Amino acid sequence: MKNRTSYIIVATVLTLFSCGGGKPSQQVSDTDSCNSADSAAMESVVPVLTALPDTVYASAEAIRFVVDTLDSVDATLQYLYDPYLDVHGVRTFRGNHNRNARYGGRVQGTPSSISIDWRYDTKFDTTHTKYGQWGGGTGWTGQPLYAEWTDEEMARFRTDTTGLTADFGSREVMVASLCGEVYFLNYETGKPSRRPLDAGNVVKGTMSLDPEYTNLYVGQGVPRSAPFGCQAFNLLNRERFYFYAQDGKAWRGWNAFDSSPIVVGGFLFWPGENGSLHQFRREQGGLKMIRVMRYRVNGSAPGIESSLCVYRNYGFFADNHGNIIGVNLNTLHPVWLYRNYDDTDATIVCREEDNIPYLYSACEVDKQGYDGTSHIVKLNALNGDLVWEQLVPCTRKELPEKTLDGGVYGTPLLGSGDCDSLIFFNICRNSAGNSQGELLAIATADGHISYRKPFKAWAWSSPVGMTNEKGELFVITGDATGMVYLLQGRTGEELARLQVGYNFESSPVVVDNTLIVGSRGNGIFKLTVE
Repeated sequence: MKNRTSYIIVATVLTLFSCGGGKPSQQVSDTDSCNSADSAAMESVVPVLTALPDTVYASAEAIRFVVDTLDSVDATLQYLYDPYLDVHGVRTFRGNHNRNARYGGRVQGTPSSISIDWRYDTKFDTTHTKYGQWGGGTGWTGQPLYAEWTDEEMARFRTDTTGLTADFGSREVMVASLCGEVYFLNYETGKPSRRPLDAGNVVKGTMSLDPEYTNLYVGQGVPRSAPFGCQAFNLLNRERFYFYAQDGKAWRGWNAFDSSPIVVGGFLFWPGENGSLHQFRREQGGLKMIRVMRYRVNGSAPGIESSLCVYRNYGFFADNHGNIIGVNLNTLHPVWLYRNYDDTDATIVCREEDNIPYLYSACEVDKQGYDGTSHIVKLNALNGDLVWEQLVPCTRKELPEKTLDGGVYGTPLLGSGDCDSLIFFNICRNSAGNSQGELLAIATADGHISYRKPFKAWAWSSPVGMTNEKGELFVITGDATGMVYLLQGRTGEELARLQVGYNFESSPVVVDNTLIVGSRGNGIFKLTVE
């Protein structure tokens, strides 16, 4: 592993300490070998990233759960650091354990334009299913992945079995489409870098690329045919080496996997809409389910569409009944429960502030009826206690073919640089107030709204950010008309806008001063901000 980031405690203050080398299964200790100056400092440190306690708070008593053990292997996390910090690129939804989108996007000065570098058109599927016609392009959450391959990795791919094209290069974009195919594109040119993979069914969510292996994890979102579930491909030979369909034991009958799975402590964790959290043992070209946590709250088994957010050995997810749950990943036992009123699909984000991890989340307006409130909350990640709550009136909206829920779908963007004290949420107001949708800039300290940026349409996409050499943050986001906005993060001033696609439900991935994003229809776009 390269550039492993270790966390250490000196006089009970958490400090970052960079150290190279080591295997992913090794725990950080005061004998790790770093450079000579750092080695002396390590002698007085207490090893960190100790596991959080196996505690159960009173709130969790409302959860009825079972943990099915399917394999005798020790399922305890092998390490606690974040392996996604060791790789160049973005290999899962929002990039890391905390899902806080630290992409490292950079611009020079004050940007004033958005331009299209390239467009790639996917197939368009006209199949009529029980759940409609899905076409092509990407849906929610639909974030592309981005990999920067080393020379050694590129050499491994250059065989007859990997499906490479003449446009394969060291910078590669991967995106799963509503048409049921997985596409591989050259980051520079937008041309296919490999032949597509057949994902079998409609894919709406975000795939994950293993941080240590060439395993690609792809969840299906809507069935065109059986089987229907989640799967894994080996990019070295293009083989689908794993598929999980409904096993009959799930407490909920819908086997969609819109959640983006994540590697924690040497294992893969994958929430499902079947009301379960699954833990897998993984190796190159191999995956085996070893434990499953199934649960009910108030007698119902909700589905999980949000992606798992992780802090050390605790995992956090929200479900479609409004439950926000903290789970000890060493035991798969719930630690706490927070009831946030309504369906919550957006992924939780985590940030450590003054040595305490906090979570940010928000719900939709679905089960409340046509008029309701999106509850935006900040929680203490250790015990689930509410820190603050911001209430935003929203409505459900009738469209010709479906009902559009109000509230929050996009995962929030935690500010950085001059916006370190802000967090940004896209809201589907649906004309509850003065807009169909808007971006809210909210103070992380107390939850007050710093400003609103109204949109003419609702916004499901997650906002992303870029900073300049002065540490100024610029926010880029899209709406359901295909409009992309460039905003001054501190004030919300609009610096540029560009009509690009048809409907941006999907979240972008940021690379330098560019972003790659897919839209409904069939377009995948690379945009440059400058």
